[in-house]
Amino acid sequence: MPAHDGKRSGGAAVRLVPVRITSALVDPALLDLPWSTPLEEWPAEHLVALPQGISRHIVRFVRLGDYVYAVKETGERVAEREYDLLRALERIDFPSVEAIAIVADRQTDDGEPLDPVLITRHLQFSLPYRALFSRTLRPETMNRLLDALAVLLVRMHLTGFFWGDCSLSNTLFRRDAGAFAAYLVDAETGALHRSLSNGQRGEDLEIARVNIFGEALDLQAAGLLHESIEPEMVCEEVVQRYERLWHEITYEQQVERDARHDIERRIRRLNELGFDVAEVAMSTADNGRYLVRPKVVDVGYHTRRLLRLTGLDAEENQARKLLNDLDAYRSESDLTDEQQAAHRWLTEVFEPVVRAVPAHLRSKLEPQEIFTQIIEHKWLLSERAGRDVGMRHAVRSYLADVLVHRPDEQAVLGVEVPAAG
Repeated sequence: MPAHDGKRSGGAAVRLVPVRITSALVDPALLDLPWSTPLEEWPAEHLVALPQGISRHIVRFVRLGDYVYAVKETGERVAEREYDLLRALERIDFPSVEAIAIVADRQTDDGEPLDPVLITRHLQFSLPYRALFSRTLRPETMNRLLDALAVLLVRMHLTGFFWGDCSLSNTLFRRDAGAFAAYLVDAETGALHRSLSNGQRGEDLEIARVNIFGEALDLQAAGLLHESIEPEMVCEEVVQRYERLWHEITYEQQVERDARHDIERRIRRLNELGFDVAEVAMSTADNGRYLVRPKVVDVGYHTRRLLRLTGLDAEENQARKLLNDLDAYRSESDLTDEQQAAHRWLTEVFEPVVRAVPAHLRSKLEPQEIFTQIIEHKWLLSERAGRDVGMRHAVRSYLADVLVHRPDEQAVLGVEVPAAG
């Protein structure tokens, strides 16, 4: 997609130097960006401020239409490799940012060559770790972040993806019904294989340990770590949580020949953790027992069930809570047909709650997160009152007392970036 001469909205002529754009999404607005200017010198009129982690590259955020994009200067071969990897991860529905374009053959007005850039779409309602650490983070919140990062690593290794640069800086977090879901941001050191060896997994974990320790030291120096949190604990906790989850998912279990319920219990436990089981491999041990190893395909058991029943796309913990509410509605309504109950719950419960949120509050949180928080708020109000206060009262109370005080998280946009000098 070559650039061409054009005009800005203000009417002034703009010289757009020729560049080569490889794009998964044709967006003419890409042509209006100042590609003949080094990224670190881009004028403030094009930029939005977002909290960033530590990066070896120059990264800027720009808004084009309704979306915010991350623009990263890097080498052409590196950009092409990362672009292809992110596109491959998108095809297998892996939690990562979406690759949009590569812009190459850049040069200044004087003909000096400039580095190519990789453009990715910023994940709406996501939070970089430095936004979460904007005030001293409580240990409970830190634990939820570490759990999310451990789950991301496990998903990655089950998929056969070697990250090679696991860190908090290379991860975005989305709220997930009291927990967090983690998304990969930077894949330039990654590689996608059919499967990973224990050595490859161990190398990835060691890289994660070193990177996260450095980031925790940085946070501690800035006074953003709770006094009870030690940097060594942060990096070790990620690895320990990963190893516990990996063992639970992959260990070979011995069961008695007639103990079918043990196998079913193992599958239910994995489902509760959010993992789908595609098949169960069984063999006979020397003592006459069965050796059982489930084949876990990916996290998303509740997400996929909710999507199948209602068409709603949610994070795993959000989906679990929404399904619990749906199941309670079905029980109270004496509906035997699951699909019918799901349709009625969607139209009679979920959608009216979402519509009740005023337009100016809808960028605070995504609808699924708002609904799960209202469920929790209703439970707290009912506990205090000693009776069920009802959904209508809970919605009014949540909007007036909770949601109105939250920051907008649709894109976590800050103030305009001041002009250089």
